Amino acid sequence: RPHLRTDKMPGKVAVVGSGVIGRCWAVLFARAKFDVVLYDIQETQVSAGIEGISKQLAEIEEAGLLKGQSIAEVAARVSGTNKLEEALSGAIYVQECIPENVDFKKKIFAEFDALADDTIILASSTSCIKPSVFTEGLAHKAQCIVSHPVNPPHYIPLVEVVPSPWTSQEVIDKTQQIMKELGQSPVLVKKEVNGFIVNRLQYALLMEAWRLVEDGVASPDDVDTAVSQGLGLRWSFMGPFQTIDLNANGVQHYCDLYGGNITAVCKEQEDSREWQGSATAGVIDAAIRAQYPIEGLADRRAWRDTRLRELALHKLKQNEAEAAAASKE
Repeated sequence: RPHLRTDKMPGKVAVVGSGVIGRCWAVLFARAKFDVVLYDIQETQVSAGIEGISKQLAEIEEAGLLKGQSIAEVAARVSGTNKLEEALSGAIYVQECIPENVDFKKKIFAEFDALADDTIILASSTSCIKPSVFTEGLAHKAQCIVSHPVNPPHYIPLVEVVPSPWTSQEVIDKTQQIMKELGQSPVLVKKEVNGFIVNRLQYALLMEAWRLVEDGVASPDDVDTAVSQGLGLRWSFMGPFQTIDLNANGVQHYCDLYGGNITAVCKEQEDSREWQGSATAGVIDAAIRAQYPIEGLADRRAWRDTRLRELALHKLKQNEAEAAAASKE
């Protein structure tokens, strides 16, 4: 079949869905000099999406993350439509950003399939649905893949790239290439698994945090502190394997020193708890609400995003300084 039309990037990209994630993807693609067409069913949704993109660009420009471009330059690369055929026509890549519902995904990918040629990548932003679930039976199923971002993606660069068993290697490679072109950090989920990578790691920590509270070992506040003032500081720039590599004389030495106790502790943790209908949920929620009233969640989210922005800027400056130092060696 014909090769994918991604060799001469940038090109045209269709973003399907004008909600928060769709707007974020549009910003990332436009900043990387792709021509972006934002699609949604209603013209009013498209207009609201374009307006939201302009606000995001102002925020990113203020943070100094537009990569030397003006808001007007980046915004000029974004247009909108409520006609799916118009959005996909000539596109090298589609990023679907509709609600997390299997039936919705099946419907929109069937529509993609009817409009697609053999040279386009059809990607979903789903955070948890295996791509085989909504692409089986499609004529262009080999061109379908998941590109799952972490919110907000303009400050958190990770993207989980998840192929189905029938996704072509070319699509896998090109998708990762496109993500790097955006300045994101793709990780490949080599086979379909429930929760992908990020949520499996996140849920393992959440379940242990839950047990520590439910079993009376620690308060919700102290569990949060253990991560925000402890583990999380290293994890903001190092992964778990990189961490243990430095906590001994290499990974093998760490395993030899601590492996026995790690296995013993983990055996104690082989005890998943029910979250729905649990009294522990009320205990944790009450502890959180005592510090952060529900009415202030919007302000709290804004505070989180500001912190993430500052962390992204710090990491960017650190990376640039390290690269400059390395070039002088």
